[in-house]
Amino acid sequence: MRQSRRVAYALGCLLLLAQCGAAQAQRADDSALELIDPKVLRVCADPHSLPFSNDKGEGFENKIAELFAAKLGKTLAYTWYPQSVGFVRNTLAAHRCDVIVGYPQGDELVQNTNAYYRTSYALVFRPGAGLDDLVSFADPRLQDKRIGVVAGTPPATLIAMHGLMLRAKPYPLVIDTRVEAPAESMVKDVASGAIDAGTLWGPLAGFYARQSSPPLRVVPLVQERMGDRLVYRITMGVRASDQNWKRTLNRMIQENQPVLNAILRDYGVPLLDEKDQPLAEPMTK
Repeated sequence: MRQSRRVAYALGCLLLLAQCGAAQAQRADDSALELIDPKVLRVCADPHSLPFSNDKGEGFENKIAELFAAKLGKTLAYTWYPQSVGFVRNTLAAHRCDVIVGYPQGDELVQNTNAYYRTSYALVFRPGAGLDDLVSFADPRLQDKRIGVVAGTPPATLIAMHGLMLRAKPYPLVIDTRVEAPAESMVKDVASGAIDAGTLWGPLAGFYARQSSPPLRVVPLVQERMGDRLVYRITMGVRASDQNWKRTLNRMIQENQPVLNAILRDYGVPLLDEKDQPLAEPMTK
């Protein structure tokens, strides 16, 4: 009788271990089933959208994708589509790729991962041109200045509210990125003096301003107290059903945040902390 009980107990333990192993395998399988190919990191991206991405792998989102592919032991592949109306529908939602590397938090078209950086729209102007301490559209010095603005973006509303639109120079929002680069054109106009200042999404402002000679000044717009929101958290976008994949990406973001910050800084992205202050750089020995 005792021997039978021991055998039954041993069999019960083996059964429990087998069930645990099966559950772990099932979780792994569930994660794999969420992806087009579990051996490939398939990224949805614009082929002509520096500093974010291009088909030559020169953008900071390309570098982040390369980092994650290496860390996950996957090869890297892209589905290219212009970042315009229909981007999500024709890439992520169509199951042609598994992640959008940069996506604003709160957009309902995708499921957001945890944010991996925070930035804002920014002012760009020439240093030494009388605007060095400029931080807001409310500054009276802007009343006789010509300001560049991308039509339809949040700063356009503020420019109008402050009575600056009459002299403003508009740049197009909806473009063919293969042939047009309004952000680059605006920064060149600031550098040449064709306009006195420009307003751009922070990563665009920082990237092109540092290419100017001498570099232009970039000031995040964090002092505005009216109008549309100018500060955003940026996440990665996945499908609503991809819960395990989202958890994997959240873990990758947490484990690699200092490297992500370094990549972003290399491209001039103005990083902000949760108090809208410039994110402190790591201490060096």
